Amino acid sequence: MNKPTCVKHGNHIEIPGLATVHSHAFQRAMRGLTQRKSQHAGSFWSWRGVMYRLAERIDPDSMYAIARLAYLELAMSGVTLVGEFHYVHHQPDGTPYDNRTELADAVIRAATDVGIRICLIRTAYMRGGFQQEMTAAQRRFSDPSVDLVLQDVETLQSRYADHPLVSVGLAAHSIRAVPIAANRELAAWADARQLPFHMHVCEQRRELEESIAEHGVTPIQLLADNGILSERFVGVHSTHLNSAEIHHLTHNNCFVNLCRTTERDLGDGLPPTVELINAGAKLCVGVDSHCGENAFEEIRAIELDARSQHEARTVVGNADFLLDAGTRLGYAACGLEAVWEQDRVLLDANDLSLIGLPESHLVDGVIFNATPRAVREVYVNGQQIVENGQHPETAEIKQAYVKAIQQLFDG
Repeated sequence: MNKPTCVKHGNHIEIPGLATVHSHAFQRAMRGLTQRKSQHAGSFWSWRGVMYRLAERIDPDSMYAIARLAYLELAMSGVTLVGEFHYVHHQPDGTPYDNRTELADAVIRAATDVGIRICLIRTAYMRGGFQQEMTAAQRRFSDPSVDLVLQDVETLQSRYADHPLVSVGLAAHSIRAVPIAANRELAAWADARQLPFHMHVCEQRRELEESIAEHGVTPIQLLADNGILSERFVGVHSTHLNSAEIHHLTHNNCFVNLCRTTERDLGDGLPPTVELINAGAKLCVGVDSHCGENAFEEIRAIELDARSQHEARTVVGNADFLLDAGTRLGYAACGLEAVWEQDRVLLDANDLSLIGLPESHLVDGVIFNATPRAVREVYVNGQQIVENGQHPETAEIKQAYVKAIQQLFDG
């Protein structure tokens, strides 16, 4: 398999399409609303409360409008594939829609209308947490059985089997939201069908404490003990790991999905990036909460955050390694490594962020300096979706988003 690179053609620099492996598109509507300490005391858990209140109000129309804007912004940042970790499934009281996949369909339609690929990662969510009652918002996320989760996966697979931009994966939301027996069943089902299996793991220290209280071990150790880790397992965040857990992830050839702009925003902490890379981890990146939309920043943050952590420079590796994490490995984490070379992005070599780069250092300049402003053309599955830095539906998508936001927060 070829490795990604940058090639200069006249006034353009061609790169492979970028992949963001982990997205919660509806959270795009929260941008700017949780930054004042006086309103939202500073923790992940208080932020989650605000997110839950938004999740209670979303309907299929607003889900579509918000996701379409989120994906438009990704496309104009050079992203050609999004892995949508989808867990808002049902009506506000928890009753399924007549079409059980109504909200998943809305998200898929948003991506395909923009023109980017989507791996809809249908997420299981089955309880409020360890020794915790289900909150009102969590009723929208939750199903009482694994069979219902898998029924939806099969529905989506059948419905989009012939769509060139749509694939389907499976996730367990987290150790706290899915009992370990159900995790085993879900992982085995995905493994038998060679589907990617994603999960939030070790994002918050409280998550580790609750796992130890319930199971006697941390989340990664629990997954290893239960045979859930595999070459298709994608551990999202993996912020707080010990050396044994790093070994389990790399020994089982798992993906580690870092979402640094969101992890910074939430104050999650700094992952052991250098240790993961030295152990041979497959890294990829995700936009997660859409608190910002700069695909290049997601990639270079792997290195730059590690520099702050270790008080040194070039600690992770090199720009070629980072480009691989942001392209080929992202596609692979969504089960789409076979098609990553079909999608491409052309950057303006004369953009202020890139002008004057020597050809010997193109990859370095793109990874560490490019901004979405440099993106001029984007091609997905042979179709051009961005031309001269613009998407043809931008004005209508923005208008629909503003209308949806006004209804959500003023209604």
